Amino acid sequence: MNVMQNPLSMFDVKDNVALITGASGAFGMVAARILAGAGAKLVLVAGNQAALDEISEECRGMGADVTAINTRPTDEAICADLVAQAVKAYGQLDILVVASGMNKVALINDMPPEDFNAVMDANVTQTWLLSRAAAGQMKEQGKGGKIVLVSSARGLLGHPAGYTAYCTSKSATDGLTKALGCELGPTGITVNAIAPTVFRSPLTAWMFEDTPEATKVRDGFLSRVPKGRLGEPEDLAGPLLFLASKASDFYTGHILYADGGYTAG
Repeated sequence: MNVMQNPLSMFDVKDNVALITGASGAFGMVAARILAGAGAKLVLVAGNQAALDEISEECRGMGADVTAINTRPTDEAICADLVAQAVKAYGQLDILVVASGMNKVALINDMPPEDFNAVMDANVTQTWLLSRAAAGQMKEQGKGGKIVLVSSARGLLGHPAGYTAYCTSKSATDGLTKALGCELGPTGITVNAIAPTVFRSPLTAWMFEDTPEATKVRDGFLSRVPKGRLGEPEDLAGPLLFLASKASDFYTGHILYADGGYTAG
């Protein structure tokens, strides 16, 4: 009854320890700001030192306790060490947000196999390794936990312009989310994914510009978006806080599409 008297308490992540990989990327930076503002303790991981320093200082300026680690989760040992460093710094791990990944765009006959494999490794294998390391620690703690993966609307829908590697990797992320949700459900660990469509970021900034090329591409895309606009970073705040908090305790193996209705039609 106390929860129902104060429903906002279900979204409380104050003093929870969150490990965020890809923290210097578009989604990772949003996740860091959201969880910092909500009072979580952060372990921010990124390969770009300058961008990592920038987001770390920004979060500290919001009052968050931040540990910054300049690396990429490229193998089993690194992934295990990231979890160990989170525990060493703060005594526990409550939330994992896997926002690291990559894309290489080319038509199938123009894409070298090594590029396809690189995308699959960054988006699938490394996500699996991070989830594996975090789940082991969360099981040991015995209090459950929250694993949030980053998928894409492209995990559900194809794309005509050279996205065979990316779409395949995000479909695999969706499958991993569902399989882990089933496997870890009995332990109290929830595994869910946020699947955005086009959001404002350094990589997509050109689509928001008032140029003939951008207008043509944007108008074509928006013709399929019921909300009639592209995504903004703040559109990810509610879904992430929901999936990282007790509010989502009964939700696992779920793909949450942050897409303005794009995949609904």
